Amino acid sequence: MSLGEILQLKFNIPVPGTILGMGILLFLLMIKVIKLKNIENISTILLDNFSIFFVPANVGIMVFYDQIKTIWMKLFFVLIVSTIVVMVVTSLTVQFLDKVFSMQKKGEKI
Repeated sequence: MSLGEILQLKFNIPVPGTILGMGILLFLLMIKVIKLKNIENISTILLDNFSIFFVPANVGIMVFYDQIKTIWMKLFFVLIVSTIVVMVVTSLTVQFLDKVFSMQKKGEKI
């Protein structure tokens, strides 16, 4: 069991333990408690085999095909719109953070 899952169960946090764990990992990487080189090998292995993690979702689509075929057009629309929203929000966030960090490097106030 991971630290994120333990915290989620103990404090009844409404966020999945895996997400909490990734947040903890990010925090520890940012404050340099964990060095990137220490997790680089396992990260590379996980990214190289990333497609395996999508197998359950694909099996779910095959199992529920009869239900999905009646709403596939709506589902497709939602997938496209949500993908575009995520891309726009991500790009705006990156631009904002880039601006904030460049201002900090120059010593300007935010």
